[in-house]
Amino acid sequence: MAETHVLFVEDDDVIREATQLALERQGFMVTAMPDGLLGLEAFRAQRPDIALLDVMVPGLDGVSLCRRIRDESTVPVIMLSARADSIDVVLGLEAGADDYVTKPFDGAVLVARIRAVLRRFGHAGGDGLALGGQSQGALLTFGELEVDTEGMEVRKGGEPVALTPTEMRLLLEFSSAPGTVLSRDRLLERVWEYGWGGDTRVVDVHVQRLRTKIGQDRIETVRGFGYKLKA
Repeated sequence: MAETHVLFVEDDDVIREATQLALERQGFMVTAMPDGLLGLEAFRAQRPDIALLDVMVPGLDGVSLCRRIRDESTVPVIMLSARADSIDVVLGLEAGADDYVTKPFDGAVLVARIRAVLRRFGHAGGDGLALGGQSQGALLTFGELEVDTEGMEVRKGGEPVALTPTEMRLLLEFSSAPGTVLSRDRLLERVWEYGWGGDTRVVDVHVQRLRTKIGQDRIETVRGFGYKLKA
């Protein structure tokens, strides 16, 4: 089996070298770059399996680099931030990142998060979701929204909708229980595979990103409880 190729962009020499060694010990192939411009060049030349981007890097900051990557690819992106600051976290997620890890981080936690993201991307719907809705085989319809659960395709008004694998898993989770309120904790566990709780901002930003693609009124906020897909 081919090694998983990680692009790691970090300007701190000590963190970059130590993290690279830790990931390589776990069997990852790592391309480490000290700034965003070199990171973008490496991404385009090598097309890694996943990108780890520090928010504050010179040349092209991590958020801008994430946007550039997301314009070209659905490759998974994890942001690394020295702060659990709302601005850093939300900007990174809004730019298209799939998850984030706050520095200083434990190497085992980082590896677990990387593997969880890769599982989501490798198996965008393969966890046995029992999907509801009006269906014809694998095709679910919710008004003008159509979800093909086998082909992993979404159409709105007959036009294809481009979703990242994380957004697709989130939509599949909603589609499995239309009209049912799903808590943020359940979505974190089912979509992001957080077995230990997590930051619900990850859910909120991804729900908003999904709304912009499938319709703002398709997913309803139930204050104090979570979200539900309008059947």
